[in-house]
Amino acid sequence: MSKALSFLWSRILDATQLTCCGVLVLMVLTTGYDTIARYLGMQPTNWSTEVNSFLIVYVTAISAAAILRSHQHISITFFAEKLPAGVQAFIRLAEGLLGCLFSLLIAWHGFFMAYNAYLYDETVSSSFGTPLVYPYAIIPIGFLLLAIQFLLNAINFRAPIKAGET
Repeated sequence: MSKALSFLWSRILDATQLTCCGVLVLMVLTTGYDTIARYLGMQPTNWSTEVNSFLIVYVTAISAAAILRSHQHISITFFAEKLPAGVQAFIRLAEGLLGCLFSLLIAWHGFFMAYNAYLYDETVSSSFGTPLVYPYAIIPIGFLLLAIQFLLNAINFRAPIKAGET
């Protein structure tokens, strides 16, 4: 991958991590406010739980590619570390290609889920009435980013497996 594309991809993933941090701060503030309001006998917000349930999906889906790139996800490498370098390279290649394929499949189905929610004007049956196209659109975006990162991992499959990586 060229240096310019690598730089652009890194900036995109940095931006996703930054937005996820902001979303987590927002979630803490709104949940904290609701908790304090409830204990003080005030009226908590009627939208916080609904919005936070969608935001946790955002944080999970959108940050997945950045987490995969930096190898900060959970991994078990006990057996893989003991294999010859050629087998480790094959495992990395298979992991990248299968992960890319799975992520594209989820992105594809997520797109149609979001499209149908838009087409039929689906909303959450609550007082806030969130249009479902917005939370559903998070899935194809996040999994498309993840598919790209899995593909990049497959392209760079030669690195040996070390503890803390897959």
